[in-house]
Amino acid sequence: MFKLTNKITVITGAASGIGKAVATVFAKQGAIVHLLDMNEEGLTATVEEIGSTGGNAQLHLADVTNQTAIRELFGKIGSIDILVNCAGISNIGKADTTSEEDFDRVFKVNVKGIYNCLHEVIPVMKQNKGGVIINMASVANNVGLPDRFAYSMSKGAVLAMTMSVARDYLQENIRCNCVSPARVHTPFVDNFLAKTYPGKEQEMFDKLSKTQPIGRMGKPVEVAHLILYLCSDEASFITGCDYPIDGGFIKLNTP
Repeated sequence: MFKLTNKITVITGAASGIGKAVATVFAKQGAIVHLLDMNEEGLTATVEEIGSTGGNAQLHLADVTNQTAIRELFGKIGSIDILVNCAGISNIGKADTTSEEDFDRVFKVNVKGIYNCLHEVIPVMKQNKGGVIINMASVANNVGLPDRFAYSMSKGAVLAMTMSVARDYLQENIRCNCVSPARVHTPFVDNFLAKTYPGKEQEMFDKLSKTQPIGRMGKPVEVAHLILYLCSDEASFITGCDYPIDGGFIKLNTP
């Protein structure tokens, strides 16, 4: 079950965290993975890790905010069966404390970056008579997260884009879903704690972990396994859905 043998897959944000986990899991299931990121060091490490276990991975330094560059890259890749949009950034701030520069930066990566990839992959999938798209959303599109105004805005847009694409391309056999993680333990979390709470990293890590009713943060590979299912033939009846993977955060975190 859940085999992706020779499925040509593009994964953005693949240098670390959830994107890296998706790349590793998909390669083990037989996919030919094309890994996109701006972090050359991280991409190289991911490709080497996949190659050491016999997987097929190719590295592409790419800026998802540049539509021309994405068009040229997707043209070089050619046929694409699966697109997983994991590239994204966060930002701390409320509506009145978020600068215009930060708002534009988050929008450019988290919203326009996904739009650029959708814009270029959909014609390819239409020509191929089908395909699967997964967008990385967040619990922020379901609940109000403190001090995450711009980030929440962007993830609400991701949810809306997902539903729109799922509706518009039903007849072309293109499935589109999104997943909405709560806190997941990635290098981003470690870097954030080191920068924001120097000397108190473990204390704050434990505090953040306990905001999930399940009592811990998620693991990137757990999100990757959900994405694997949604991209597999076993999920061929699923489109236009948002899948929280949140340790009970949305439903069980109310007073």
